[in-house]
Amino acid sequence: MAEKQALQSEGAQLAEVLNELEAEHAVKEISGWESGFVNLSRALDGLLPGLYLLIGPPACGKTSLAKQLLDQAAMNNSVPGIFFSFAERKKELRIKTLARLSGVENREIRRGSAYLLHWYGVPRLGNVDAGQLPPSWEKLRRSAEGARSWLDLTYIVECDRRMTLHDIEDQIQAVKQIQGRDQIIAAIDDAQRLGFSEQSLENRLAILADQLQAIAVNSNAALFAVWPDLHGKRDTTPDAWADRIPGADVVLVMERNQKRTEKLTPPNQAIILHIVKNRGGERGSLAFEFSPAFARFVEAEPS
Repeated sequence: MAEKQALQSEGAQLAEVLNELEAEHAVKEISGWESGFVNLSRALDGLLPGLYLLIGPPACGKTSLAKQLLDQAAMNNSVPGIFFSFAERKKELRIKTLARLSGVENREIRRGSAYLLHWYGVPRLGNVDAGQLPPSWEKLRRSAEGARSWLDLTYIVECDRRMTLHDIEDQIQAVKQIQGRDQIIAAIDDAQRLGFSEQSLENRLAILADQLQAIAVNSNAALFAVWPDLHGKRDTTPDAWADRIPGADVVLVMERNQKRTEKLTPPNQAIILHIVKNRGGERGSLAFEFSPAFARFVEAEPS
């Protein structure tokens, strides 16, 4: 049973609050963590503890964006992070991170992964002479080494159908304990696979969002849950998601911009990220470009 704390009025704690605010001398443009995307950080007022839902159609880069956000939060704020994956293996997620960091394509990394992945936590395989490797491999190795300081803060958990919300909360708390931190960023890819399989996706989302929001509060976590939009109804706007999920603090909806995509080199995609709900900041739409070959999102100028 949790230890009972003595009740104190707001007036009694006022001096403590004022002293804490006065001790903060840094001038901040945002309240929360830097996301690594200037416009997104500004709109959200940074990443703060709470539940963020990331919704989008298949193959629009939801997994890549969630992983990039987690990695950039760890890199820019020295905050620990944990990524729960129901769909992709650790190796594939690591290859995507290496591609984004180095500018070496996913497929090139896969071809040489037997040599390379030992730099990223996988034992070296085979007998490859380093002198035989092309310059791109050396570039990739340097990128991995340069990222080691914040990679030491991040974790990937492969999930199966037995994974429960309780397991996820336990893993989040375990990382906080290992790192000795009070706050954390977490992401759950394909969150629809968590429980309630007998219910429709829409009903499942409302229930699950409430439970995930409770985990975010209890864990002092910025918790991203990735959710598929499988309806594809043309008469439904992204804003329709705002009122369907009362438990979420922020709802982000991804949409392909076909007109801008036609101007890009395939298979690159132009993506609009709609902020349809945001308790801590602005609502609006942001333009991104997604490069699948490098699993990389960059902010773009709106068309």
